[in-house]
Amino acid sequence: MSTIETRTGKYEAMFLFPQSASADMNAAMDHIKECLSKGEATLHSLIKWDERRLSYDVKGNKRGVYFLSRFTADTRKVKEIERDCRLSEKMLRALIVRNDELTDEQMKNAEAAQRTMDEARLRDESAAPAADE
Repeated sequence: MSTIETRTGKYEAMFLFPQSASADMNAAMDHIKECLSKGEATLHSLIKWDERRLSYDVKGNKRGVYFLSRFTADTRKVKEIERDCRLSEKMLRALIVRNDELTDEQMKNAEAAQRTMDEARLRDESAAPAADE
């Protein structure tokens, strides 16, 4: 009886969403987490990277929001994650690259992750109707 060796790698992924995702960053981040968890990846950090004008229209969008993620995953599961990203109707594009040179501190990217969580919280608060209206 043979056992299959699990090879785990460190990965960075850039996810592109339509500009409308900036209004509900938590939904976009939850979608990324869902795609990664389906592939049994362990998420280490997820940050909003940038909002910018795109060089060319992507699925009719002129502007987009980028999210940067760092995770570890079984090397055999990454193709499944890439497929789920391509099939996603919410996500415009995704690029996943292996980067085993990342340190544990770089994988966590704690300060940037906290800034992203703070921004998402502030956007949620500003979108919520005032209690005294």
